Amino acid sequence: MKSLILKDLYNIVHNSKSMLFILLFFAVVFLPSSGIQGYIYTCAILCSMMIVTTISFDERSDWMSYALVMPVSRRDLAASKYIVLFLFSSIGVLFGLIVGIIGSFIHKSVGLLPENLSEIPLSMAALTALAFSTIFGSISIPLTLKFGAEKGRILVLASFFIPVAICYIIYRLLAAFGITITGSSLAILLYCSPAAAIVWNYFMFQISCFILSKKEF
Repeated sequence: MKSLILKDLYNIVHNSKSMLFILLFFAVVFLPSSGIQGYIYTCAILCSMMIVTTISFDERSDWMSYALVMPVSRRDLAASKYIVLFLFSSIGVLFGLIVGIIGSFIHKSVGLLPENLSEIPLSMAALTALAFSTIFGSISIPLTLKFGAEKGRILVLASFFIPVAICYIIYRLLAAFGITITGSSLAILLYCSPAAAIVWNYFMFQISCFILSKKEF
């Protein structure tokens, strides 16, 4: 398992320079409008999408066929992707937090960043960004494993609407029952997002295991 994780981390280093440039570019673009919190979400989601790149590398090199010759199960292959996804998202959150804080001081010094742009505490922003990015990233793993990297990328973009649609349906159901979402109830929902992310990722992991069990290499 450790070797599978290290393999993905080593491979993604080739894309680290381009991703670093993108994240720094977004720091200039998003910090004045969405603040540190919005930038943390942006970094986390962008970094989580690098999991698709690792599967693309595996596909082009026919890695999984080689890996299954070794004492590695298909379930191990799926599990390693979700662990790497968590690492990518964590790196994105940490990068967004550090660069966001530094960038906010720079923007404030030149008068580009308003005070109190967001009332969400940084701790909550980091926690929920990690949860949401793993939710979005976890959808891409079974799609890419099933349909391949090229088709998977298109389906991943479309699949982003699934969590949004679920949240909208829940919101409409609550409204139908006369339940109003206040600031305090929204805070509770945000703090519950890590638990929702764990359940969602486990569900996506089981789907990925099923896809790999039926896949011929």
